Amino acid sequence: MTRFAAVDLGASSGRVMLADLSDGLTLTEAHRFPNGPVRVAGRLHWDVLGLYREILAGLRAAGPVSSIGVDSWAVDYGLLDESGALLGNPVHYRDDRTQGVAERVAAEVGAETLYETNGLQVLPFNTVYQLLADRLDRAATMLLVPDLLAYWLTGEMGAEVTNASTTGLLDVRGRTWAYPLIERLGLPARLFPPLRQPGEDIGGLRPDVAAELGWSAPVRAVGSHDTASAVAAVPATGPAFAYVSCGTWSLAGVELPEPVLTPESRAANFTNEAGIDGTVRYLRNVMGLWLLQECLRAWQGADLGQLLKAAAGEPPFAAVVNPDEPVFLPPGDMPARIAAECRRTGQTPPVTEAGYVRCVLESLALGHRRAVRQAMELSGREVEVVHLVGGGSRNELLCRLTADACGLPVVAGPAEATTFGNVLVQARAAGLVSGLDEMRALVAAAGPLRRYEPSGDARAWDEAAARVFPGAL
Repeated sequence: MTRFAAVDLGASSGRVMLADLSDGLTLTEAHRFPNGPVRVAGRLHWDVLGLYREILAGLRAAGPVSSIGVDSWAVDYGLLDESGALLGNPVHYRDDRTQGVAERVAAEVGAETLYETNGLQVLPFNTVYQLLADRLDRAATMLLVPDLLAYWLTGEMGAEVTNASTTGLLDVRGRTWAYPLIERLGLPARLFPPLRQPGEDIGGLRPDVAAELGWSAPVRAVGSHDTASAVAAVPATGPAFAYVSCGTWSLAGVELPEPVLTPESRAANFTNEAGIDGTVRYLRNVMGLWLLQECLRAWQGADLGQLLKAAAGEPPFAAVVNPDEPVFLPPGDMPARIAAECRRTGQTPPVTEAGYVRCVLESLALGHRRAVRQAMELSGREVEVVHLVGGGSRNELLCRLTADACGLPVVAGPAEATTFGNVLVQARAAGLVSGLDEMRALVAAAGPLRRYEPSGDARAWDEAAARVFPGAL
């Protein structure tokens, strides 16, 4: 068979996609469903049981396939007891339970030791900090979200390495669990299941799952961190590229053969995450389209298409903010927080919804610029083009602003890069595709891609960058 199912879970929606490689590479959406946090007794959770129900509905709609792959966002997990039962719904990474934990760990262990071990940027919601804020006395195993769903499908426990690399508890060089760090932090070693590589066979569907679907197929490990799958599907034709995987978050950086663990890299808060085929995703998280999504939630009924058209005509750089300010991380009234940040930095806040959209997109473009330029400088990697993939590639204004800000051509697309990467790893395991180069060529041929050349006033972008990121490139 040449049909493969990709379960692709994002922070705001999930989907089951059907790919066919009988004549090139085609994608069909079998099922799409919303995903979002649920607040219970002051704690923010994921409705993981609801997600599993929707996944089964999507697989039924997809019909028989050669194999199934599951990817999702990173860092979040479920805890299982000795019988394999889930102890509680996974806590959402935007929950505030980890306040102060990262600072405490850095003081106890040392920021240098942490970075030398795991190569990760410091984010307050990294798995290591969540575990230290959790109750672990009844927990026998920790499974990251895609591994948890694969376990429910197959009955097999494990941890896929690209997602495990986001926990802060994986050795960045050896790609094994960092047991000396785990022990030093006082975390139980029993929590960490065997590691898997992308392409490995996890197992067949449980008999009850196969009976419910009416068919059976193996579940394969893919780049289960959605960014790992997205970067594998960047339609690049050579190594001189940067990427921006843009959705709720923007992950901006370069692909490298080895991690960069210099003091300068740590100071710049760059991360070294595991990619497909031993590659390193050297990148920084930028807050992403979350800012725009939360604005739209505040403006109930707003028409995004009309707002984007109006924003294109707004005066440039009337107000710009650092999109990575911690105040923007939790859910809430985003326009009010943007306005407060403008006032704090001596700027007049926007007065129209279109003005806020312009502010958000220019601020994101500046965040992309800083990440791409610093990735080049810190890694020594030459970059000739920026590939912007994911849902943000549909936003023409953001793509154009990113090209102008970076001073580099931007190739936008595919929007479904994560799904492409997911199914192509499965197809390679089935012997239909060879290496990354062929995978990326198939994605490029599937199209459509759009190229944006840099234009506008480069000096104005320099001045705006200096306002938002003093001392940045």
